[in-house]
Amino acid sequence: MDTSPLCFSILLVLCIFIQSSALGQSLKPEPFGRRAQAVETNKTLHEMKTRFLLFGETNQGCQIRINHPDTLEECGFNSSLPLVMIIHGWSESVQFSRSHVHLIGYSLGAHVSGFAGSSIGGTHKIGRITGLDAAGPLFEGSSPSNRLSPDDANFVDAIHTFTREHMGLSVGIKQPIGHYDFYPNGGSFQPGCHFLELYRHIAQHGFNAITQTIKCSHERSVHLFIDSLLHAGTQSMAYLCGDMNSFSQGLCLSCKKGRCNTLGYHVRQEPRSKSKRLFLVTRAQSPFKVYHYQFKIQFINQTETPIQTTFTMSLLGTKEKMQKIPITLGKGIASNKTYSFLITLDVDIGELIMIKFKWENSAVWANVWNTVQTIIPWSTGPRHSGLVLKTIRVKAGETQQRMTFCSENTDDLLLRPTQEKIFVKCEIKSKTSKRKIR
Repeated sequence: MDTSPLCFSILLVLCIFIQSSALGQSLKPEPFGRRAQAVETNKTLHEMKTRFLLFGETNQGCQIRINHPDTLEECGFNSSLPLVMIIHGWSESVQFSRSHVHLIGYSLGAHVSGFAGSSIGGTHKIGRITGLDAAGPLFEGSSPSNRLSPDDANFVDAIHTFTREHMGLSVGIKQPIGHYDFYPNGGSFQPGCHFLELYRHIAQHGFNAITQTIKCSHERSVHLFIDSLLHAGTQSMAYLCGDMNSFSQGLCLSCKKGRCNTLGYHVRQEPRSKSKRLFLVTRAQSPFKVYHYQFKIQFINQTETPIQTTFTMSLLGTKEKMQKIPITLGKGIASNKTYSFLITLDVDIGELIMIKFKWENSAVWANVWNTVQTIIPWSTGPRHSGLVLKTIRVKAGETQQRMTFCSENTDDLLLRPTQEKIFVKCEIKSKTSKRKIR
């Protein structure tokens, strides 16, 4: 093989550095003037000492400057020639501990980081590897030695954001590959990345909108990790769960025995023999954090037929209030059945102190039901449709606080169509309710 300078350019990378993670900026190319100005503005935040040197036929180490694409031309970069990238390591004489090394790999780079970790000899592993939506094709289902795995570092965490399959393949790997594997919004697809969002992407990215829409979910893993650095005080919490369906029912909001962890840079590093799959919901844009709540409601349906209906809840907290959150409970409300569901809030409302629960069906439904019962006098059911709702139980995922809410009007527990009832904090003791209004 001819290795003369005429055949290829050599890019000597003295260090790997993801400048967008430090500055919280987009990964897409931007016009030189605006990008350079942004870097200049943030110069005091981070003085970059990374050097990228290009070796070719006409130069012996020309420096390429980040965010200055004109330096590629100045250094004589020829895109028609093969490119060899040489990434240096470190000298053992420096006495640098491998446990201080943190490799972050995106897509295929996640597996490359794994290979780097597994190939290091000696008794000590590198400290941490983070896989950001590690590539799926050719790696899904492969043995640990052929992909990123928990054996590649002292601690391995992975974020899965685009595991939806197309023709049997997914862009991101679906199987667990770390000590902690995070699946935001189930991991298959991400909010704000649907093709229905194309018009919004056109406004933001212009002609690059289609490309941005296609890679939106895959690249979301990078932005989630960056978000954990930019908003260190409001970390996104994830919870151990079997699947997203169970999580959507609010059944997995437990932090006992390490069942929850923070997503991103500040993850609690606990190497375990078995991978843990954690789920969470996020917003469509930064800051991505939401607040998770489990609601458990038991109805007494006074009819023999399940009632098809929808509800809304308004929540009042010590900090904020949320108005009319829509709720749909399966195919119909059956009697003496407990319904559990997940509610997420974009803002911290503080401690929940009051719930307004409303039956949103129109009065037409109630009139039809009452008319039918009048026409059929032998009906054994009640003449007025309604649901008895005694208590609402709530668990806050982020604070792990459990609360019970009872109807403010204990003399009338019947909830009718279009009616709204107020529930306040109470304590349940020996099947009796003692209300505490706060």
